[in-house]
Amino acid sequence: MQQDTMGRWNSTSVPDFILMGLTDSAETQLVLSVLFLLIYLITLLGNLGMILIIRLDPQLHTPMYFFLTHLSFLDLSYSSVVTPKTLQNLLISTKSISFLGCFTQMFFFIVFGAAECLLLSSMAYDRYVAICRPLHYPVIMSTRLCRVLLTGSYVIGLVDSTVNAISMSRLDFCKSKVIQHFFCDTSPILALSCSDTYEVEIIIFICAGSNLVLSLITISGSYLSILSTILKINSTAGKKKAFSTCASHLLGVTIFYSTMIFTYLKPKTSYSLGRDQVASVFYTIVIPMLNPLIYSLRNKEVKNAVLRVLQKREGSRKLKY
Repeated sequence: MQQDTMGRWNSTSVPDFILMGLTDSAETQLVLSVLFLLIYLITLLGNLGMILIIRLDPQLHTPMYFFLTHLSFLDLSYSSVVTPKTLQNLLISTKSISFLGCFTQMFFFIVFGAAECLLLSSMAYDRYVAICRPLHYPVIMSTRLCRVLLTGSYVIGLVDSTVNAISMSRLDFCKSKVIQHFFCDTSPILALSCSDTYEVEIIIFICAGSNLVLSLITISGSYLSILSTILKINSTAGKKKAFSTCASHLLGVTIFYSTMIFTYLKPKTSYSLGRDQVASVFYTIVIPMLNPLIYSLRNKEVKNAVLRVLQKREGSRKLKY
C-alpha cells in the first residue's frame, strides 16, 4: 500500500520542479542577471510611462491609444510573470518551483500572451478603419466596440489558458523533475510527462493555432486593405502620412508573431533547447521592453503628448510659486 502511494506521488503529485535556466556558467548567469534586470526596469518604466502619458493627455483618448494602454498593461504583466522568477534562479543556487507555482506561471503567461495576440489584431482593425474608412471612423470605432474587442481578447485568453492548464494538470509526471527551460512553458513540461501527451498536444495546438490564425487573418486582411488604399493615394506626402500611422504597429506585430510562431506552432519532438530558449527570451523579456520604445519613438503624437504633459506640470508648478 505504501509503495503504491509512493508511485502515485512520483507520477501525479510532483511536489516541485527544477527550472534548469539558461546556463550553468556562474559568470554568464551574473551577466544575464544584470542584463535581464536592466531590461525589466526599462520594461516597467516604458510601459508604465506609456500608460501614464495616455491617461494624462486628453488628445490621446482615442481607440488606438485605448488599445495601446492595454498592450502596455499586457506587456508589463507577462514580463512580470516570467522575469522576476528568472532573475531569482540566475542569482541563487536552488532553482526549484512548486507544482502549483509552475502551473500558475504557465496559466497567467498563456492568458496574457493569448490576449496580446487578439489585442494586436484589434489594433490592426482600428488602423484599417482609420485609413480605409476615415469618414466612418468615429461611428465604427465606438467606445462600445472598443470595450467589446478588449473584453473578447481577455475572455478568449482566459478560456485558452484554462483549457491548457486543466488538460496538462491531468498528466502524470514521473520521468524527471527537471524542466529544460527558464520558465514553465508548455513544451518543456510536456516533455517530462510519462503519459501519452498526444491528445493534450492536439488540444494545445488547436487552442494556440486557432488564436494565432484568427488574429493573423485579421491582421493580414487589415494590412492588405491598408496597402491597397495607400497605393491609391496620389500624393507622396499623403502616402507617407498614411503609412506612418500604422508603421509602428506593423513592426511590433512582425517581431511578436515571428517568435511566437517559431516557438509554438510545431510538435513537441522538434523542441530544441538552445533555439527555443533564445526565441523565448526574446518574446518574454525583450519584446515587452521594445513595444513602448517602438510606439513612442516612431510616433509624433506620443512625443507631443509627453511635451504637453511636461509643459502642463511646469505651468502648474510656476502657478504654485
